[in-house]
Amino acid sequence: MLLFFVRRKKLTYLWLTFVKILAMTYLLLALALLSVVLLFLIFSKISAQQNQNYEQLIKEMLSAQFKENRQELSESLRQNRDELTQGLDRLTQKLEEKLLLISEGLNKNAKENRDELTNSLKNFSDTMAVKQSELVKSTEEKLEKMRETVDEKLHKTLEESLGQSFKLVSERLEAVQKGLGEMQNLASGVGDLKKVLSNVKTRGVLGEIQLGNILEQIMAPEQYEANVKTKKGSNDHVEFAIKLPGKDDLGQEVYLPIDAKFPQEDYVRLQTAYDQGDIVGIEAANKALSNSIKKFAKDIRDKYIDPPHTTDFGIMFLPIEGLFAEVVRQPELVAILQREYKIIVTGPTTLAAMLNSLQMGFKTLAIQKRSSEVWQILGAVKTEFTKFGTVLEKARKKISEADGELEKLVTTRTNQLMSKLKKVEELPSSESAKLLEGPIETFEEDSEEV
Repeated sequence: MLLFFVRRKKLTYLWLTFVKILAMTYLLLALALLSVVLLFLIFSKISAQQNQNYEQLIKEMLSAQFKENRQELSESLRQNRDELTQGLDRLTQKLEEKLLLISEGLNKNAKENRDELTNSLKNFSDTMAVKQSELVKSTEEKLEKMRETVDEKLHKTLEESLGQSFKLVSERLEAVQKGLGEMQNLASGVGDLKKVLSNVKTRGVLGEIQLGNILEQIMAPEQYEANVKTKKGSNDHVEFAIKLPGKDDLGQEVYLPIDAKFPQEDYVRLQTAYDQGDIVGIEAANKALSNSIKKFAKDIRDKYIDPPHTTDFGIMFLPIEGLFAEVVRQPELVAILQREYKIIVTGPTTLAAMLNSLQMGFKTLAIQKRSSEVWQILGAVKTEFTKFGTVLEKARKKISEADGELEKLVTTRTNQLMSKLKKVEELPSSESAKLLEGPIETFEEDSEEV
């Protein structure tokens, strides 16, 4: 920084000297130019002849003047250079002396500062070492306490979490084991169900049980019968028959036969074909299913339908909704069953709806049948109520006559007694109560007996 200041001062001094020299040069040039202008003005006034005479003289004077100016300028420049050199030398010497002094002072201050900084750093290092050791010791103690606390809480939390996890795992394992047992039971049940369904007679019993449950939930026990022989001269018994409200000409019950059917093999083949996407197999299974349904409908018609002892139609119950859906998916088959065999095909849902409709119809017929009886009962009640009104009118008249007699007795006899007792003095209430206590009680007992 000090060297930069010295150099800058030297450059400033040189620049000022150069400016002085340049100003003197410009001054000399201006004087020379002024002389030329004056000479030109003088020569312009002289005539042409004088110009010719003095032209050589002017040139010589100008040359001498210019030479003298150059000499003066050179001398002035030389002197300025000498002065500048001397000034620079003096300035350089002074600057060197000052720089030497400044350098010595800086070295001395730097040494003192270094010594002071060294001592400060040593003291600071000692202090920091002590504080650091104390901080490390305090930190270690706090960390040890934190570690103990964390270990304790972590151990406690881990034990609780592991306990809960083991408990949950054991419960899940028990549930899984229980589920596996239930699945094994279900698998054995499915196997038993397959064995049951593989037997035609057993399948019939399964459909019969489901049909009986539906009838039991909707109909009253006296509205249907099981294993009924509905056709005269036949020993075939229909599984269930609903009793209709009316009677035939002989006064016997009229039945609506319902029989359960379950073509399992054809239905299973159809489902297998659907799963495999076999179009030919689907068509073949549908055809076999249609033939089985027609055969069942023919059996119901021939064995159980016998008008007027039964209705002119019967109901075929299919115990599986999927099977019922496959049958009603073929409108031609449903139409043939109703037209040729007089059979209505139902599933569990449609049979329940049909039975509810029949139940409402039965209730309506019962109400219509009992309405005449209710009307007769109301007529009899009206007659008896008229007689009751007559008797009640007579009783009212008797009560009115008794009330008149009682009023007459109370008013007339009371007035007569009071007229007779006008001259008798009244006793105090306490004495009268004592005197009349016996007769009053007797009168009250008599009144209570009455």
